[in-house]
Amino acid sequence: MKSNDLFKGKKVLVVGLAKSGEAAARLLHKMGAAVVVNDAKRYDENQQAKELERLGIKVICGHHPLSLLEENLDLVVKNPGIPYSNPIIKEAIHRGLSVVTEIEIASLISEAEIVAITGSNGKTTTTTLIHEMLKTSEREPLIAGNIGTVACEVAEKATSSQVIVLEASSFQLLGTEQFKPKVSVFLNLFDAHLDYHGTKDEYSLAKAKITANQSKDDYLVYNMDDPIVSKIANKSNATLIPFSVKQRLSKGLCIQQDSIYYNGQSIISLNSIVLPGAHNLENILAAIGAALTVGARLQQVRHVLQTFSGVEHRLQFVTEYKDRRFYNDSKATNILASQKALEAFEQPIVLLAGGLDRGNDFDDLIPSLGNVKALITFGETKDKLAKTAEEADVKTIVYADGMQEAVLAAFEKSEAGDVILLSPACASWDQYKTFEERGERFVEAVKSLETTLQS
Repeated sequence: MKSNDLFKGKKVLVVGLAKSGEAAARLLHKMGAAVVVNDAKRYDENQQAKELERLGIKVICGHHPLSLLEENLDLVVKNPGIPYSNPIIKEAIHRGLSVVTEIEIASLISEAEIVAITGSNGKTTTTTLIHEMLKTSEREPLIAGNIGTVACEVAEKATSSQVIVLEASSFQLLGTEQFKPKVSVFLNLFDAHLDYHGTKDEYSLAKAKITANQSKDDYLVYNMDDPIVSKIANKSNATLIPFSVKQRLSKGLCIQQDSIYYNGQSIISLNSIVLPGAHNLENILAAIGAALTVGARLQQVRHVLQTFSGVEHRLQFVTEYKDRRFYNDSKATNILASQKALEAFEQPIVLLAGGLDRGNDFDDLIPSLGNVKALITFGETKDKLAKTAEEADVKTIVYADGMQEAVLAAFEKSEAGDVILLSPACASWDQYKTFEERGERFVEAVKSLETTLQS
């Protein structure tokens, strides 16, 4: 960790706990900052706040009093999930206070270089691939962010010989000012989280902050096939490493002669790659570019691509039962992610989809529903998804209340040779705390299917 004096004596307000808020509060307190924590959850129900208070940190729970901004604050650290429309955050910005997320703290204190990955879809897979590709290099990789440990916890212990592989969301990136990764990876940009950002332009601006402070000594690995990502890349000061699955490139990463090429060198044949889904080629190209840039061994890159079959909740193969193959893609929390999942299969699909209603429609999903023979839908968006399925001429539509019921209905509407796919195209928060919980309920329902059918 860089100098302990960076935040010494600074007055810092941490708004919102969860994992990132608690980690930031602990670290800043340890570094000598005068920390006040403010969380909406009542004190008597707030174990995190009680533990921080025992460390000597002042905690204010149950509401967000604007009076907390009247204490000559130097900094506000915001939990990424708290919207900027929150009155205390809105007022802090109005008063000209710096409002950041904890990845900003991580980047300021980290001795290790950071490889940061963002995009609307594929972040977790790409982050995991890069981490695995770096494992036998001289740069010991540490995984952080939305996947793994909170970034500032990792940065506190990281050394200059290591590299932090950081999955970064738009929520986190929007709260950055000096964030400067050694390598940025920008996968794609699609309408997502508009309930948080308001417009696609604002969402795009948040994502673009991943490269905003980079210089020519830094690198931006970017998707040349995405026009918005390319436009952002062309404004970056970083050294550009493009990738494309559609074009042949003399510099950067592309597909030609059924192999992946990097700067004209053949890296691996497509037949050797085990990760399913054409959409994962983009993630693979991005991961290769980033990993090799920070010292991955080519032999390890190839080994990972020949053995890595996916991450949990992202097109995760669960089991085969009665000649049906079950896949858990619970991390598909937007339309683009579900499009990619649906396009990964040639077999007939029974699709389980639905969840939190963010106000969008699902018309963009229609072209990807050609192989869907039945839709099992649930959650707040079930009526919208049913209407979309009707327009796509899906023959069978079933409403389900819970995951057990949905899995049973999916099996009953399927035949031997079918794929049964959970790919919700929606966030999980109407019925589940996280997409992980939703995926776990799906896996449990699948694994108990034989017992259910016998009862």
